[in-house]
Amino acid sequence: MSEISKIEGPTTEELWETLKQIEDPELHMSIVELGLVYDVVMDEGEVTVDMTLTSPACPVGPLLQGMIYHKVSEVDGVAGVEVNLVWTPPWDPREMASEEVKMALGIW
Repeated sequence: MSEISKIEGPTTEELWETLKQIEDPELHMSIVELGLVYDVVMDEGEVTVDMTLTSPACPVGPLLQGMIYHKVSEVDGVAGVEVNLVWTPPWDPREMASEEVKMALGIW
């Protein structure tokens, strides 16, 4: 009888690290450091990313969603990717961005 090996998927931490590599095309800062990624869930090879935009009228929204989809799809063990655009809670860089981003944006 042949043994079927199960391919282990990436950890949630590895997925977050992958997302940190994606930069907002206008601000040239990591979307994770900006606080635009709210959640990442991996379930049997399927990854769901909940994200928001800096504003509802953000012109690069579809581009960012595509960048996330393609970057996460390249990770070994990922069978599918869903990128959800969410508006709750509203993005607030004073609360959601990293200290480094706040300093770069002049938010004290």
